[in-house]
Amino acid sequence: MHKSYQSILPTHNKLLQAKWDTTYYNEHRKKVREAAPMVDTRAPQTYMHLHLKLKKLQLEEERLATIERDNRILLEKMSYIMRTQGRVDNRNNYEYKSLNREKRQRELLRVTRENQAVLQRIINRKPEYDRGQWQKDWDDNLKFMDSISAYPPNWWEKRKKEGRTPREEQKRRDSEAISQQSGRTEEGETEKVEEQAAAEES
Repeated sequence: MHKSYQSILPTHNKLLQAKWDTTYYNEHRKKVREAAPMVDTRAPQTYMHLHLKLKKLQLEEERLATIERDNRILLEKMSYIMRTQGRVDNRNNYEYKSLNREKRQRELLRVTRENQAVLQRIINRKPEYDRGQWQKDWDDNLKFMDSISAYPPNWWEKRKKEGRTPREEQKRRDSEAISQQSGRTEEGETEKVEEQAAAEES
């Protein structure tokens, strides 16, 4: 009894159920083996033109061909110089000829004449402002400023020549004022003493 097929679901025939379960299991395994992956894990496709750059090879061949041609020409020139006296052929006797030189010369002459005419008009133009009147007005203004100023003109230059600074000048004025006040006080006291003596004598 224990060797017979034990079905998971209840069935009336274990032999048929075992056959059916085996068939279902084999189909499931087949589907698992043939299942396509949802994520493509294959290696990326390789492109031949990325690995073998034909254009680069072509350019390299052209560059090498140009170098080879230049080397060959140089070798031929060197061999010619060795076989001969090696004359220099770098002389250029070509004379430069301008097709519009005459036109440019005429244009330059026209511009020069116009500039001279403008300069002559500027020279002949009379001034709009009278310089003499400006000088007269300035002299009058200097006289007015001298008449209303508290100090004589160029007083700072005179002070510099005397060698005194503004601070020293102020000290000198203060000392003179103090001396004047003290002199007045002494004169007043002398007058009071004389008046008292005259009153005693009388």
